[in-house]
Amino acid sequence: MPTNVKIIRSHDFVRARPDGHAYLDKAEELLHEIAQAGHGLEDFEVLVDTRDVSGELSATDLWTLAERLIRYRGAFAQRTAILCPLERFDHARFFALCAEHNGFNIQAFSSYEEAMEFLIGA
Repeated sequence: MPTNVKIIRSHDFVRARPDGHAYLDKAEELLHEIAQAGHGLEDFEVLVDTRDVSGELSATDLWTLAERLIRYRGAFAQRTAILCPLERFDHARFFALCAEHNGFNIQAFSSYEEAMEFLIGA
């Protein structure tokens, strides 16, 4: 069965403040952009590539961002893979756990191949 995967490179949206932390509003902007990219499409999976993002969100920001996913439920109704560098895997996994709490099927990966296998259901 063919799978429709949308790849979003988040470094285009998420920027860091001088203290190294990412802006929460820019991260939410990314969610909005993903929702717009998927508008009109049916049954698509999402890969969010955060490997080139500078800075990182705090645990509170990650929880807040996961709560705000509800606003974009249609865009994240299927599987979503968060691809991140190994040193930020714990943050991406925490976000995925927070999103799972809200009924989303989101998983964190440090390997592109594993993320794609998850998305295509292999």
